[in-house]
Amino acid sequence: MITEAIILAGGLGTRLREAVPDLPKCMAPILAKPFIGYLVDYLQQQGIKNYIFSLGYKSAIVKQYLQSQYGHLSITFNVENEPLGTGGAVKLACKYADEENVFVLNGDSYFNISLNRLALFHRSNKAHCSLSLKPMNDFERYGVVELNDDDSIKSFKEKKYYQHGLINGGVYALQKDIFLNDELPEKFSFEKDYLEKFTGTRSFFGISYDDYFIDIGIPADFERAQTELILNTTFNA
Repeated sequence: MITEAIILAGGLGTRLREAVPDLPKCMAPILAKPFIGYLVDYLQQQGIKNYIFSLGYKSAIVKQYLQSQYGHLSITFNVENEPLGTGGAVKLACKYADEENVFVLNGDSYFNISLNRLALFHRSNKAHCSLSLKPMNDFERYGVVELNDDDSIKSFKEKKYYQHGLINGGVYALQKDIFLNDELPEKFSFEKDYLEKFTGTRSFFGISYDDYFIDIGIPADFERAQTELILNTTFNA
């Protein structure tokens, strides 16, 4: 089992500013509880012992909340002095991880999957990075991930309208040392400059889950979370 998780919670939340003007995106309130609280509750239920939070915009607000509500947990804060992109944030946070493998999650999305299943899949494939994938129908907000017959990543397709396809659910299992040994810049996108760039030359695999998924990055989905999230927090072990 993997017991460490990096949570990327430094986003500005530009598209969500209309609905949540003065807070980091991960602190957007869902029924008066910050979104990140639901994520931490989920991770606790999934057996995570060590939490590494990558923070940026208004980091003090996030730190205060987590310390007051989850002070009993083993938490490390990694605060970026300037935005490093998702890849730069993961790279910096990995230096605080002790295990060979670590989970990486986006702090503004919730995918109610079994992390144990992802860890077993990751280890059985000796993957450098394993992606959680969500089947979707009639969408254009996300790109599509294509798999080979052995579940290795075949390609990433650009954002456009799709009748159906697998999207990146934003939960990863990552071999920390292999990732850190790649010659990656200080600032980069984990998705574009690591996953997409190295597909075909690195051991990347994807596993599909048909569990509840929501990304609160736009006002419409933030509003949807107000009624849906509390109904979808029965955790899958």
